[in-house]
Amino acid sequence: MIAAVIVERTENPQWLSNAYLFAEGPGGSGVLVDCNDVADPLFARIEADGISITHILLTHHHADHLAGLAEVRERASSPPVLAHELTASEILDPVDETLADGDRIASGGLEIEAIHTPGHDAGHLAFLIDGTDCVTADLIFKGTVGGTKAPGATGFEDLQSSIMDRVLKLDPSTRLHPGHREPTTVGEEWDGNPFVRVWRGLEPEGAEDCRVWGSDATLVVWGPDYDGGHKAWVRFAESGEDAIIGGSQVER
Repeated sequence: MIAAVIVERTENPQWLSNAYLFAEGPGGSGVLVDCNDVADPLFARIEADGISITHILLTHHHADHLAGLAEVRERASSPPVLAHELTASEILDPVDETLADGDRIASGGLEIEAIHTPGHDAGHLAFLIDGTDCVTADLIFKGTVGGTKAPGATGFEDLQSSIMDRVLKLDPSTRLHPGHREPTTVGEEWDGNPFVRVWRGLEPEGAEDCRVWGSDATLVVWGPDYDGGHKAWVRFAESGEDAIIGGSQVER
């Protein structure tokens, strides 16, 4: 089996969202993962290395990960588009095949496993490629985690379980490729991610009073976000609900 290599990552300068090309090497097969309206560098590498695109894989239905999908499909000679059935039901562009947890596809010598990772979105999928690389999309990023109040989110408990029981159970050397900004590894996030450290019991929960959307809450974790701002784990006083939200929503 040929080791998977990211031959290109593009980042949208407005949304900081990523789109990826994974391929088995020059002259081989590959897949595109998500779309962010910045496709030219991907196709420059595809053409330069003579890569045949066999699939377009979608992680979830949010617009910053779908932008330009129709154009990408056409430029890639119309390979099948694959996504979770809940994602397929949310988008206008047609999905050719649906994927469930544990489903596997092959792209030449690459083996890709779909991992259902709800929390940020009900139909959210991560993609494990050849056991060495995992596209995590908006589940976990370098040093932070995804929000649980986005459209289609299924909540804090799902996000925590998807991170702790699925993605961070992979080998520590597994490279993680998030939906926004830079890559990281399972080992780096297991050791250093502030949300993960509290979930592991290595750091205490915070107890600072705050307000969120006009309601009293407790600030459990105040961490970084991928855009240079902050991400917050809050617990609402009245309901006891936990949530991961952008730091700009927190009144300290």
